[in-house]
Amino acid sequence: MSATHWTWLLIAVATSAVILRPWRLPEALWAVAGALALVVLQLLAPAQAWAGVRRGDDVYLFLAGMMLLSELARREGVFDWLAALAARRAAGSGQRLFGWVYAVGTLVTVFLSNDATAVVLTPAVFAVARVVGAAPLPYLFVCAFIANAASFVLPISNPANLVLWGRHMPSLAQWLALFALPSVASIGVTYAVLRWALRHDIPLQIAARVPAQPLTAGGRLAAGGLAASVLVLVVCAWLRVPLGWPTLGAALLTLGLLRLGCGRAPWGPLRAVSWSVLPLVAGLFVFVQALELTGVVGLLAAALQRATLLWPHSAGTVLGAVLGLATNLVNNLPAGLLAGAALDAADAAPALRAAALIGVDLGPNLSVTGSLATILWLAALRREGVSVGSWQFLKLGALVMPPALLAALGTLQLVQWLWV
Repeated sequence: MSATHWTWLLIAVATSAVILRPWRLPEALWAVAGALALVVLQLLAPAQAWAGVRRGDDVYLFLAGMMLLSELARREGVFDWLAALAARRAAGSGQRLFGWVYAVGTLVTVFLSNDATAVVLTPAVFAVARVVGAAPLPYLFVCAFIANAASFVLPISNPANLVLWGRHMPSLAQWLALFALPSVASIGVTYAVLRWALRHDIPLQIAARVPAQPLTAGGRLAAGGLAASVLVLVVCAWLRVPLGWPTLGAALLTLGLLRLGCGRAPWGPLRAVSWSVLPLVAGLFVFVQALELTGVVGLLAAALQRATLLWPHSAGTVLGAVLGLATNLVNNLPAGLLAGAALDAADAAPALRAAALIGVDLGPNLSVTGSLATILWLAALRREGVSVGSWQFLKLGALVMPPALLAALGTLQLVQWLWV
């Protein structure tokens, strides 16, 4: 085999290992091992590998900041307070609790990213379900599905948004013009189908009395820091300022305020953050760099250009649907990285990139390995002693994802027609 074919084979094996985690070894280990193997076997020059790593500078900063903000909020009980508030609002109705958990999950996803919903809201929802005497699984499924369904409301709602748009990131006004209505369609259809699919599992009555969960001084400070951070990030998105440094700066400022205002030691939150996500993403960036140098990105870009010429009005919908399925084969982070590189090479129009983003963000609701968020959600369930199999998730995802994806892509098409 040629060097190109060996490169493709190595990347395919490493990506599969990231998804399947042989011997339960961390995902980051396989991504870094694959990237190092490309260099050691002289399939990729060290300078090119480093150039691939540097492509993700803003993404690493954004991820680090969001993970730290989420961990600070978790430690100070902000998510427990939100989940308990939802339970009190339910007033003894299991169906009303389902709606409130969905609403809280939407807010957390929109303003703190889908990974925050998967990692820190999931345990809080599990604890609340136990308190009210309800079977936790229907409410835990809410955390998984809304983490993807609401992840393109804002640029900060999903790290994949930064990966796919990169330097082409539109202003916040342009973003909302493109994605506001498709997001409403995605969130609404996902809620309707998920509630229908789980109708026999959602209890009619739950415990009406839920112990009050007041916010401590640290909790109020963390919540204030979160609110201020979100405001800063929205302003940055409006001004088209890269989000990496502002996100990390807001997280470090909140950490400092908790130290000064409540005497909280910073080392605990810093140790608790899943820093292994950063080398995982860096390894995936190296894979995309290698695929670009071996011509794969060029082939995909040429295919995109041909599709746009053949189907000028429906190419985006087709691309979004194809990527929605592809994310479940290779995970949405590598799919988003590869799609973003191909769209860059093809000099794709914003409408085509928007359709691709919806596929990359929403498509993972089909399978439990489709996105980093659902993989993290599965890990959070295992820590609570809850088991959800791939087939169990797929049966539900096959009902929920396709209509939501078609609704979002159809709404995007309608928005584009109205613009024209």
